Amino acid sequence: MPTPTAASVRGRPSSPRPSRGGWAAVVSVTLGIFAIVTTEILPIGLLTSIGADFTVSDGMAGLMMTMPGFLAAIAAPLVTTATARLDRRLMLCLFTLLLALANFLAAAAPDYWLVLVSRVMVGITIGGFWSIGAGLAERLVPPRSAGRATAVIFSAVPLGSVLGVPAGTLVGDLAGWRTAFTVMGVLTLGVLVMLLRLVPPLPPVRATRPSVLGGLLRTPGIRLALLLTFLVVLAHFGAYTYVTPFLERVTHADGGTVTALLLLYGAAGILGNGLGGAWVARRPRTVLGIAAALIAAATFLLPVLGRWDAGAVALLLVWGVAYGAVPVASQTWFSRAAPDAPEAASVLFTASFQATISTGALLGGVVLDRTSPATLMLLCGGTAALMVLAVAVRPVGD
Repeated sequence: MPTPTAASVRGRPSSPRPSRGGWAAVVSVTLGIFAIVTTEILPIGLLTSIGADFTVSDGMAGLMMTMPGFLAAIAAPLVTTATARLDRRLMLCLFTLLLALANFLAAAAPDYWLVLVSRVMVGITIGGFWSIGAGLAERLVPPRSAGRATAVIFSAVPLGSVLGVPAGTLVGDLAGWRTAFTVMGVLTLGVLVMLLRLVPPLPPVRATRPSVLGGLLRTPGIRLALLLTFLVVLAHFGAYTYVTPFLERVTHADGGTVTALLLLYGAAGILGNGLGGAWVARRPRTVLGIAAALIAAATFLLPVLGRWDAGAVALLLVWGVAYGAVPVASQTWFSRAAPDAPEAASVLFTASFQATISTGALLGGVVLDRTSPATLMLLCGGTAALMVLAVAVRPVGD
């Protein structure tokens, strides 16, 4: 059946009119997502330091990863629909300000519960900013450049890993984890200034209403994208959230080595984003399947080969390349399944992606506290293998 669109609900044309912000605006939105991604996953490199400071277990410290995802999953549809009639530029700026305040609160928090409050603020920001920003490319540049602009915006995801998390971990090693959050807050304020100066007014063109989201959920392409994305993201974040404890306990890496390994992982993620972006337009499901297979192989082998630095390096490189392709492949699939409702597709993508990040971090923390980092890697490898099996038994065209 035809996919219900927000345009049909409002009775407006299906193609939004470009607001002509140009590439400077695209870069501003990209940096906004970079700040969000970096803030969201910054605790991965600082997990043990923060846990030791507040005397909480690694699994309990993992709540810093769990809470933003769950809040983002809730905020994505609620905030986007509640603010559907407001200028999208205004909303991007408000969410960026909230992100800066969250970073400053985490840096100053005297108790762990205030750190968790800051992570709630991060979750609201993720759900709102990403749902709006991920689908803005076609309004900022001419139609012929929209695909390239979308790839640029989503390059912020691996860049957050290659630059943000290792740099934050380095700052944390040198000056303490609170300094890392303070620096991130200052950088976020800089992004806010760029958004105010470089992004043009973006009046709403299509209202993202609950009925539109419900209609999209009834389409086979969306449902299959949800299933496969759930499995691969669950496997990835169940393991990657706790990669620092693994490297410290199993590989016996010191703080500087962990930072270097995370840097290599992020660099591989940029490569994976580029390779995935080149192939994903034609075959997004195939790209997701290959990425899941590589993640399964890397996490299965880490407990064996990851005991040595060389093995850990090789497997983290494979893992980074694989996951670098996942966000752009998943977003492309959602967008293709709902070509007339890009913001609604972005809402579903963001909500499902973030909910799965939280679920993976939560379950991974439970497993880690009750077993070992090696066991956690094996279980996550099995989950990724299930995704590969799901692709194999559902041989539908991309």
